[in-house]
Amino acid sequence: MRILVALSGGVDSAVAAARLVRDGADVVAVHYRTGVAAEDPAAPVRARSCCGVDDARDARAVAARLGVPFYVVDVSDAFRRDVLDAFVADYAAGRTPNPCIACNQHVKFGRIEDFARSVGAEAVATGHYARTAPRPGATTRLLRAIDPTKDQSYVLYGLSEAQRARARFPLGATTKAAVRDEARAAGLPVAAKPDSQELCFVPSGDHRTVLFHLDPSLRRPGPVVDAAGRELARHDGAAGFTVGQRKGLGVTGAAPVYVTEVRPADDRVVVGPREALLRRVVRTAPLHWVDVSPAEGLARAPWRVEVRIRHAAPPVPATLDVAPDGAATVTFDAPVFAPAPGQALVAYDGDAVLAGAPIVGSSAGDPPAGG
Repeated sequence: MRILVALSGGVDSAVAAARLVRDGADVVAVHYRTGVAAEDPAAPVRARSCCGVDDARDARAVAARLGVPFYVVDVSDAFRRDVLDAFVADYAAGRTPNPCIACNQHVKFGRIEDFARSVGAEAVATGHYARTAPRPGATTRLLRAIDPTKDQSYVLYGLSEAQRARARFPLGATTKAAVRDEARAAGLPVAAKPDSQELCFVPSGDHRTVLFHLDPSLRRPGPVVDAAGRELARHDGAAGFTVGQRKGLGVTGAAPVYVTEVRPADDRVVVGPREALLRRVVRTAPLHWVDVSPAEGLARAPWRVEVRIRHAAPPVPATLDVAPDGAATVTFDAPVFAPAPGQALVAYDGDAVLAGAPIVGSSAGDPPAGG
């Protein structure tokens, strides 16, 4: 089978490619050029983007080491439209986006699949830590990785059934430590390369500087206020703040405060104590079902599930109910901290990704009877 492997220039995708070559696959490597090397003016030139010139060079070196064909594909149009524009639009509306989910759906397993077909590849592989498995009825399940500290199934929930069926995740049943050891043993030139810790187009970690660079009109000063409307500090633009944020608020005082609400329409950021952000009930947009059909998901509701409300959050127990329009109401067994509108809520049935959707709202709710 011919498999197209997306080489980012990092160690994970390199080992994924090496494993496929070892197992006898006909591997073709591709590095995608997103065109975002200059989107982070706060970053040093050498760290501008994980899809920059240095990473393309590293990806080419890996392909040469493995003896596989190597291509660079320009996906800047799709990345700009489906990732960067959505990033700006979400923050402008007071939401907190997750660009990695959009990139996986529209670029890595969207735009790149067009190229896969052009080279006769039947599957697309990446260095993500996740697993897939066939399911009766010729559908494809998306499962958590074996290593819970590296599991990336959360950012893959938006893949379509066709994308999941063609996806290959060679690292899903291994640990990061094993991947590093394997890279060194294979002599891969990126074996010691550090992992990227930030968004690829925000390598400095300063996403607000990037946001204002992409859309200068969002830099509109305004007040940071408490729940009663009293001004506590000033900000240089409400866009880019996120619910639950503690740092960078400019508020002094003995007790820490957190962003409880972002109001871009009147350029206000509302803050309050941590307990003001504890939520038991979270509402979502219509669900993207993964492990079952929408009809089955609705018919079998309510579901007992484990839920993530952000990528780094551990899964926690909850009950998921579904409205006729497909939107979900999720009631957590114990309150969760700061579910941010725009972030994804992903529900798991055992190891399988059941469904996911963007968060649209939340409330403190009422504890269950006897709780």
